Amino acid sequence: MIFVTPKLDGVDQAALELVSDQRQRLRHHTQNSPQRWTGSLRRAMFAKAIQGSNSIEGFDADIDTVVAAIQQDPPLDERTETIMALSGYQAAMTYVMQAAQDPYFEFSKQFLKSLQFMIAGYSMTNQPGQWRAGSVYVVNSKTGDTVYEAPPAEDVDHLINELVSYLKDDNRNEPAIVRGAMAHLNLTMIHPFKDGNGRVARALQTLVIARDGILHPVFSSIEEWLGDNTIEYYAVLAETGKGSWNPQRDALGWVRFCIKAHYQQAAKLVRRNEEAANLYEGIMKLIETERLPDRAWVALFDAALGLRVVNSRYRADAEISDYTASRDLKRLSECGLLVPHGEKRTRTYTAAKTIIELRKSTRIRRPLDDPYEIVARDKKQILQAGEPRLPGF
Repeated sequence: MIFVTPKLDGVDQAALELVSDQRQRLRHHTQNSPQRWTGSLRRAMFAKAIQGSNSIEGFDADIDTVVAAIQQDPPLDERTETIMALSGYQAAMTYVMQAAQDPYFEFSKQFLKSLQFMIAGYSMTNQPGQWRAGSVYVVNSKTGDTVYEAPPAEDVDHLINELVSYLKDDNRNEPAIVRGAMAHLNLTMIHPFKDGNGRVARALQTLVIARDGILHPVFSSIEEWLGDNTIEYYAVLAETGKGSWNPQRDALGWVRFCIKAHYQQAAKLVRRNEEAANLYEGIMKLIETERLPDRAWVALFDAALGLRVVNSRYRADAEISDYTASRDLKRLSECGLLVPHGEKRTRTYTAAKTIIELRKSTRIRRPLDDPYEIVARDKKQILQAGEPRLPGF
């Protein structure tokens, strides 16, 4: 027996409708009418998802290091365990992106093993691609506390069989967000691998949701949000499991946690898209003022997002030669829009004060609401007006 989907009430249905509205708004920005800068923003979001998921496991890296892993650039520093973990997760998430668009994809035990191999295969001590052989304990990487004891190793295979059957059952009338949450919960609680369980579970959740076709996998992920709310994430998992394998427990608290995460992450991405539109407009005005080539927006946009600009990435994005890229970046430095660092072969560029100030001016200071608080507020107003319209009320 694995954890079963809890019964949702009217409050949950209303919260899910709010999430759906946010995701449709995000779809409009990123897929229905994508702008020139959507690709750059997508790369930044991909990096933040990888950064967030790995930070939960104690693999902390700055955004430049993560982007270098995504682009398969030479690492900015030595090839550490963190670099290898980021590269493995980048491969796994790229695989997830492909699987999300594959009409013939099927969930299977081997798929889960393959995902874990990509994530943890940088070390054979992680037993990549195999179920764990013994007991395993979950430790909070932030505090060092043991928070969970997984079921016996001999139970793993049949429990995963149940999970795969659940994932393959197309007759279940469940929203993708709920289905993804339950897949995440069950894989985390079964803890079938020696290492990489949390990252596999989060990648699996992203895939389940992305396969509904509403959003690109990068914009379907809540991994960035989970990385920013790690303490709450551990707390709700601990409350749901009560320290050991207890699949008879109610998972409603966990599902509501995920609904909140999806709402707030989607709201954050909508806000970022609005900010990006204003940022792009401001950058194009600077380019016109300085009489720079139109393509220079690519470098300035990345710099404004806080990324280091390198020649190889700029010339690939702008589809220009090495010579032209070097000339552009030199001109952007002379104009006071970029700041060069290092010698020629290792030279990178960061945003100068003008670009930093432009980015600050485009920030939208809009709080991220809790969808359940919105539902409660709307319910109160509707009941006071005597017009019950929300589901379940």
